[in-house]
Amino acid sequence: MRALVVAHGEAGPVRFADVDEPVPSTDEALVEIRHIGLNFGELNYVDQWPAGAVHGHDAAGVVVRAASDGSGPPEGTRVALGMARHAWAERVAVSPASLGTVPEGVDLADAAALGIAGVTAFRVLRKRSLLARSVLVTGASGGVGHFAVQLAALAGARVTALVGSPDRAAGLRELGAHEVLTDLTDLAGLAETEGRFDLVLDTVGGPLVAQAWSALAEGGTIHLVGYSSGQETTFPTGALFGFGEPRSIATYGDMTPTSGELTDLLGLMAAGRLSAPVGLRGDWQGVHDAVQALFARKVHGKVVLDVA
Repeated sequence: MRALVVAHGEAGPVRFADVDEPVPSTDEALVEIRHIGLNFGELNYVDQWPAGAVHGHDAAGVVVRAASDGSGPPEGTRVALGMARHAWAERVAVSPASLGTVPEGVDLADAAALGIAGVTAFRVLRKRSLLARSVLVTGASGGVGHFAVQLAALAGARVTALVGSPDRAAGLRELGAHEVLTDLTDLAGLAETEGRFDLVLDTVGGPLVAQAWSALAEGGTIHLVGYSSGQETTFPTGALFGFGEPRSIATYGDMTPTSGELTDLLGLMAAGRLSAPVGLRGDWQGVHDAVQALFARKVHGKVVLDVA
């Protein structure tokens, strides 16, 4: 069967290859993949995976053989894969712990966009009550950012979305952002007029983290879920000292099974309360062009490719 495998060097980050058919264990379902969802991290840091391995974590398809031990969804069920292993192939053997059943009315391509981005935003934002809280989402035009803006707004937060340029701000107010910023210098002014942020979900890293720290309320937390800027963070002398309720910076690396969160997110999509941020859709034969568009920041949201 055909699959996208890890490619190191100039040929990277992925290439097509013929690979062996998967052989499910007793507690795994065999899923025919219809769509795959690309993520910046797994493509930009591809050296973390061995060359030649089937790559990818997010996809959607149909169960063609249920797990023989009776666990998981039955044959014919439409499913989304989130943080699964070796997902970018025509067929995948996968644990039910990484599957969410796709309800009627939800497009499989939209379900493929959930995975890492949707689950990451969901897990960070549910760590505290957001009702009437102030939330800052950086890199809000990306996959995690699009989901985070919507979920924070659904939870009752006042959401500020920060993006890198005016052209990346489109649609964020419609998703629930109260404010959309395109300049770091606006952060301090907004914090002074509207109040400091109780929670920051940061996907960018670099100098932005220090800027967000200066705008963080007492008892607030910055959750670091990405570092797309590739830049270092330097705090001014004395910036990490303060009186009052402690502020904190939290890292993120939750790789526990995703089935529960996928089910919740798909339910919100079926109810029309959450939309999939698909910014680029195409055939997986065009994966290299899609990767370059993602790296060049030309995609607002997620890349979803159809498996021929």
